[in-house]
Amino acid sequence: MKPAELDDDGRRLLNQLFGKWSMLVLDALCERPRRFNELRQQLPAVTPKSLTACLRRLERDGMVERVVVSTEPVAVEYGVTPLGRTLRLPLQAMMEWFVDHLDDVEAARSGYDEQRSPS
Repeated sequence: MKPAELDDDGRRLLNQLFGKWSMLVLDALCERPRRFNELRQQLPAVTPKSLTACLRRLERDGMVERVVVSTEPVAVEYGVTPLGRTLRLPLQAMMEWFVDHLDDVEAARSGYDEQRSPS
């Protein structure tokens, strides 16, 4: 099935996985489970509200699990589920693509903007 053939549910999931923070959160959690504040430290640009919303969406979709750790004081850890772990290789490939081609994309954007800007 091609992305253009996805139904509404498929498109929503695709939008969720390629959302602003989802890939970065999943990438961090594929390394190891983390507490909320550890994720915030790894992703300093994300607001607490956005991170909470992202984690809840990923948990609802079955990609992330929230585990209460019985420590003093009680803590919560987030980790990827077996389903979420199936995204690890495609996610790594996408992250590598971004790193390898970011300069190319920036050059293309600059060229496009120069052609479109009034002289």
